[in-house]
Amino acid sequence: MIDSELLAKLDEISAKADAAYKAAESTRKYLFWTGVITVALIVLPLIGLAFVLPQFIAGYTTNLSALGL
Repeated sequence: MIDSELLAKLDEISAKADAAYKAAESTRKYLFWTGVITVALIVLPLIGLAFVLPQFIAGYTTNLSALGL
């Protein structure tokens, strides 16, 4: 049937495929968390700024007009 050399090669290929899968999963998780941190540190503050900035400008102009500038 299948000789022992062929079985050994198949086992070796299977082990390498498992190692490649683990490395790919590790990279996928790393990229996922990089994306999550990027959104948390850059995109969310920009969205918050879009809501806070108009209120700040309105208050600033109100204070300037009260000073007569």
